[in-house]
Amino acid sequence: MKQQYPVTRSDAEWRRLLNPDQYMVMRRFGTEAAGSCALNHEKRAGTFICAGCDQPLFVSKTKYESNTGWPSFNDPINGAVGTKKDSVYGDLQVEVHCRQCGSHLGHVFPDGPPPTNLRYCINGVAMKFLPD
Repeated sequence: MKQQYPVTRSDAEWRRLLNPDQYMVMRRFGTEAAGSCALNHEKRAGTFICAGCDQPLFVSKTKYESNTGWPSFNDPINGAVGTKKDSVYGDLQVEVHCRQCGSHLGHVFPDGPPPTNLRYCINGVAMKFLPD
């Protein structure tokens, strides 16, 4: 059974709402090229929100430089994201998606800084930034 989300759209609506790169990542579980998104270098105080539904996902104080080429965070906003195990290229990973619309955001890994020791490795095109 496919999971239902509070925000639902048809495939045609998603294609109209998102640009081609966003659609490829968020609706087809793609990955943007490392280092290709300006949000990787965003240092201002603010909130990173889902590009598909404007759900607040991460606050800037949880963002850190992981040197991976993607925006990395050690903790999402409470209740903002969901996770599920997936098998990508034969490796078991934990996929991260928006709890509001189900859009694919990236993956979470157990190699982040304290206190969570998690690295939410998020595709920049899946987010928008709202400065404080």
